[in-house]
Amino acid sequence: MSTLKIAYENLQASNAPFEAEIGKAVDRVLASGWFINGQSVASFERNFASYIGAKHCIGVANGLDALTLSLRAMEYPQGSDIITSSNSYIATLLAILAAGHRPVLVEPNSATYNLDASQLAKALTEKTRAIMPTHLYGKPAAMTEIMGFADEHALDVFEDCAQSHGAKLAGKTTGTFGKTGSFSFYPTKNLGGFGDGGAITTDDDALAEKLRALRNYGSHEKYKNIYQGVNSRLDEIQAAILDVKLTHLDTITAHKRELAQIYFAHLPPQVVLPLQETDSFDVFHIFAIRTKQRDALRQFLSEQGIGTEIHYPIAPHRQEAMQEHLSGEWPIAEALADSQLSLPISFATTQDDVREVCAAITVFFAS
Repeated sequence: MSTLKIAYENLQASNAPFEAEIGKAVDRVLASGWFINGQSVASFERNFASYIGAKHCIGVANGLDALTLSLRAMEYPQGSDIITSSNSYIATLLAILAAGHRPVLVEPNSATYNLDASQLAKALTEKTRAIMPTHLYGKPAAMTEIMGFADEHALDVFEDCAQSHGAKLAGKTTGTFGKTGSFSFYPTKNLGGFGDGGAITTDDDALAEKLRALRNYGSHEKYKNIYQGVNSRLDEIQAAILDVKLTHLDTITAHKRELAQIYFAHLPPQVVLPLQETDSFDVFHIFAIRTKQRDALRQFLSEQGIGTEIHYPIAPHRQEAMQEHLSGEWPIAEALADSQLSLPISFATTQDDVREVCAAITVFFAS
């Protein structure tokens, strides 16, 4: 547990309101004696699909596998080009590479931090098969423009929804625009488990059936393997926990949106705030501000007992693991990596906490 006065994230406190319900759900799984692909997974898959507004939900072991299996299921020619943003978390790139394809970068919009749809044409090649936009920090990407471009050029779209559980654009939920939506249930997510977990949403019946096999060694029936699959299954205990927390997700989202409005109202003008758009229902998995004095501000806040994070301090093309795969200069991605600071906005963060953070930031710039 953090010793900070205001922690960036305190998972024990965030989950405390749900402990009794979660305990009962876990006890039911233990009593059942069934721990893989049982009733808890089936229940969560039904409920999450309904919540998102998708026809199918396929539980998997983590968000990276959700992205990778989505691409593998399509059987594109090896070495196909998949367009994604230059500032996303590295998981998006790892999924493209793991599926045997080439990530092709597009810079983000400097105001939304999401893939800039106006740059897609520059990235298009004869080998392009798909676009993989990330709904970064809980803000929906420009899906109207992205889907329009994809339709025009006969491309598939795979949404990286790891940070956007329940986010909407013009009333349509992320994870329902593209061929699939890939979700992570890492513990710090708005819908977080007590370990790793993930899911894929889709309206494509045949694709859903194939994905269910791919996550289970390529098999629908024991010892009969149709595909070269993997072992990537959401376990029963995590599914039971997530099913409980799903019933509270709207409450969690509302709380985070209320905290965001306090930040918008009280942060000083010296920081760049996230963009607010009328047709975008943002869920604020992360509340990231920007300032050229990021490192000094972070140190000052730490001295005041306020925890912060940086998402993400190294642009993907600067990562050692990507040197063989990515080339070129991506100045917007680098500028974001150098200037963004994530402020406390968890379910355990209080409104008074946020006001105190705002006051401390105001003092920093006043001095």
